[in-house]
Amino acid sequence: MDFKQMILEAGIEMQAKNLTIETWGNISIRDPESGLIYITPSGMPYDKLNEDDIVVLNPDGTIHEGKRTPSVESGLHTLIYQNRTEINAVLHTHPVDSSIFGMLRKPIPMVSDELAQAFGEEIKVADYALPGSKELAENAVRALGTNMACLLANHGALCVGRNMQECFKTASVLESQARIYYKALCIGTPVVLKEDDVAYMRDFALNKYGKTNQ
Repeated sequence: MDFKQMILEAGIEMQAKNLTIETWGNISIRDPESGLIYITPSGMPYDKLNEDDIVVLNPDGTIHEGKRTPSVESGLHTLIYQNRTEINAVLHTHPVDSSIFGMLRKPIPMVSDELAQAFGEEIKVADYALPGSKELAENAVRALGTNMACLLANHGALCVGRNMQECFKTASVLESQARIYYKALCIGTPVVLKEDDVAYMRDFALNKYGKTNQ
């Protein structure tokens, strides 16, 4: 697979979907066979990148290939892959509505069927630490846990997936539901779904939705 091309396409898609602005955010893909991590370079516009700009990291985060400086959050991406062996794609986004809750340091509970199906548990907020720091990486991995997303305090959002398609689905659901949750809070108190119902819908989404009957 052409992982570098996939990164380039993901950068354009992330901007087109208003999941970031300018050069903020970062993207990576892990090759499940080699373990190599393909990641965006630091401080370069997504629409100006070419394949030579993509940096390839070894599983331990050292540079395997590339002339550019890797994203300042490369340590965060590496730590996620080390802790989540099923994950092969990471998006660090700067979306408007999700970021509101990160600034408030307010988790997003399971207040919709969409959230229940995509996540199955509360979207936690990672404790604040400076961008690019080891502390931020550790805080984010802790808040992420086994979930598919977390918020970064005063910073943005972090979404993961088994592949890039799932990663974008996760990011899109998080942002759309954050917008709905925000509007609901302006009117009243949103009702959190029961744990049993959330568990059922998450299992349905993972194991039954869209499956062919045998």
